[in-house]
Amino acid sequence: MAVLAVLSISTASIFIRKCQDDAPTLVIAAARLGIATLILAPIAARRGRKLNIRARHVKYLIAAGAFLAAHFYLWIASLQHTSVLNSVVIVATSPIIVGISSALILRESMHRTLVIAIVLAAIGGVVIGLSDTDTHKASLQGDLLALGGAVAAAAYLLVGRKIRRELDIIAYITPVYGAAALILLLIALLTGHTFTGYRFDTYVYFILLAVIPQLLGHGSLNWLLRYLPATTVAIVVVGEPVGSSILAYAILGEGVSAMQLGGGVLILAGLITASRAPVTPHSASDSRSIER
Repeated sequence: MAVLAVLSISTASIFIRKCQDDAPTLVIAAARLGIATLILAPIAARRGRKLNIRARHVKYLIAAGAFLAAHFYLWIASLQHTSVLNSVVIVATSPIIVGISSALILRESMHRTLVIAIVLAAIGGVVIGLSDTDTHKASLQGDLLALGGAVAAAAYLLVGRKIRRELDIIAYITPVYGAAALILLLIALLTGHTFTGYRFDTYVYFILLAVIPQLLGHGSLNWLLRYLPATTVAIVVVGEPVGSSILAYAILGEGVSAMQLGGGVLILAGLITASRAPVTPHSASDSRSIER
């Protein structure tokens, strides 16, 4: 199941790249989340009152949806400007940003292991940034967009932790995905985008994005959380940048420079180190809803 999870989530960047020469970022993001919501909606409807969603949950669900929409928009946009390796590795730092935010905003203690992880990831980020400065400014812009996506994902996780312990996975992700999709859909329509007229294979990739990385990939991760410690699952998630880079090389012919590889390795080392930091009761659910 761990292998299935890594393979599934690793396909996201490839499917997105296949769409980007035909569809704009807003449309791709809205389609991915919208189709996923349509698949989940009948399951949630059958559950009915068993979903146990209360009025006090609504504002958090909407806020989580807004941050998730921002995360997908920024991350998908980053793939237009930088390599798959850079984009996926940088956006994967969201759990580290959660740790920093928890210390600064929520006044939670920061374990020494997390500090080491932050230093490793920061050095890795600088190395990747320098490698892109040497090649093309657009790549650096893509890296910054990916970082923005990581910050939005961290905000999504921080908001979600408020109610994630009170709702099961279907009760949580269905309204959150729906809110995110609706926000992206409205912005797309208001900015003059259309959801018709694209190539047939683009619509196929929309569906694949929703089913494989969004539902199957993250569904597998949530299944693993029932049987494995969250830290173990967090390490499994670190396999996504590796899988995405291999697929990008095999399918897209995208190579990796020595500096990119070095920076990526440092960030991955930081993520693995962060996953080994002691988990406080408040942050125990942070790794449950990492989206890509």
